[in-house]
Amino acid sequence: MGIKDFFAKKSSSSPVAAVQTSANRGFLNNFENFSPMSSAQIRLYRDLRNSVPIIDAAIDKLVRLVCAFTLTCNDKIAEREMQNFFKKVPVGGNTRGIEAFISTYFDELLTCGTAIGEIIPTVSGSFGALYNTCLDDIQLKRNENGFDVDICLCGVGETKPSHPELLMMSVLNPTPGHLEGNSLLKGMPFVSSILMKIYNTIGTNFERVGNVRYAVTYKPQNDALDKAYAKDRALQIASEWSKAMNSSGSVHDFVAVGDVQIKAIGADNQILDSEVPVRQMLEQIISKTGLPPFMLGLTWSSTERMSAQQADILTSELEHYRKILEPVLLKIGNAYLRMNGYTAEARVEWDDICLQDAVETAKAQLYSAQAQKLEKEDVLNEEKL
Repeated sequence: MGIKDFFAKKSSSSPVAAVQTSANRGFLNNFENFSPMSSAQIRLYRDLRNSVPIIDAAIDKLVRLVCAFTLTCNDKIAEREMQNFFKKVPVGGNTRGIEAFISTYFDELLTCGTAIGEIIPTVSGSFGALYNTCLDDIQLKRNENGFDVDICLCGVGETKPSHPELLMMSVLNPTPGHLEGNSLLKGMPFVSSILMKIYNTIGTNFERVGNVRYAVTYKPQNDALDKAYAKDRALQIASEWSKAMNSSGSVHDFVAVGDVQIKAIGADNQILDSEVPVRQMLEQIISKTGLPPFMLGLTWSSTERMSAQQADILTSELEHYRKILEPVLLKIGNAYLRMNGYTAEARVEWDDICLQDAVETAKAQLYSAQAQKLEKEDVLNEEKL
C-alpha cells in the first residue's frame, strides 16, 4: 500500500465543478495565481516582533495558552502507542514532541498568517517525523478548478511536491480571493512605528539632557593685559576643566581666575511626558492581540468584574484558534493510526484554559440542574392540585 492510500478520499460519482467567480480564466493568468510566501510584508512582521518586545511576548503567551492538548481514540492500545510516540517524535531535526511542532506551527500562523507543516514517513512507510516548513521556500498556486490551493516549491514554473497529501496548511482570517492568510500583526506596523519614534526620542533626550554637558564661558576684563592673554587663559581653563571632569573615583576641584561662568546645557528644558501617548499606542497593540493588559505585566487600573470579562473574551479567542489547529492535529493523529494498521479515528482533547473556566462551567451546570429540579417540583405540585 502506497503513502497516498493512507489519505485516499472516497470516490465521488461526479467531479467537482470549477468555481465560476474565480479569476482563473486561462493560461495568461497562471502567473498571477502564484502567491510567493517570502514577501516583504512577512519580513516586516518578523522584524516587528524583534523591535517591539510586548508583541513578541503576546504571541508567546498565546502559543502557551492554546497549545495544550492530548490525542486520543477509541482503541486504548492504539491510543497508548500513539501518545507515547508523539511525546518523542522528531520535529525538524532539533526538537522532539508534537507539542513542539504545533507550537512552532501556531507561532508561524500568528506571525505570518499562514503556516505549513509536513509529515515525513520512513523508508518502510511508517510515521517518521514532523517538519515545520519555512515559508521562504514555498509559493501557493490556485488549482485549475479555481477552488483548491496547490502548495508549490519556489522556483521557475510549477514545482509541486511528490506527495502533497503529506502536507498541512492553515491560514488565519483569509481575505476572499486570496490564497494566504492575514497575520495577527496586520495593522500594527503604523502604530508600532509611532511607538518606536517615541522611544527613540526618549533615548535621544536622555542622552542629551541626562548625560549632563557643561558650557564653560570665560569673559576677559577690560585691561590690555587680560585681553592679550585671553586665548592662553581660555586654553588653560579648558585643560583644568577636562581634568576635573575626567577624574573618576575622586573629587577634583576646579579653580579659575577671572570672570568664568559654568552652566549645564539643557538643564532648563523639561523632557516631554510620554506616558499618555505610549499608553495610547500600547492599547491599540494589545487590543489586537486579545490579551488582557495584566497578562503582559501592565498594571493598568482594572476592576474585578472587568478582569472577569476580559478572561471570558480571551477564552473565546483561544477556542477560535484551537478550531483552526484541530484539523491539523486530526490529520497527524489519523496518519499515524493508518500507517500502523489501526482503523480508529483520532480525537483531540484540549486542556482547560484555566481553573476559573472549569469552576464557572461547574457552577452553570449546577444552576441548570437546580432549575430543572424546581421545574419538576412545580409540575408535580400542579398535578397534585
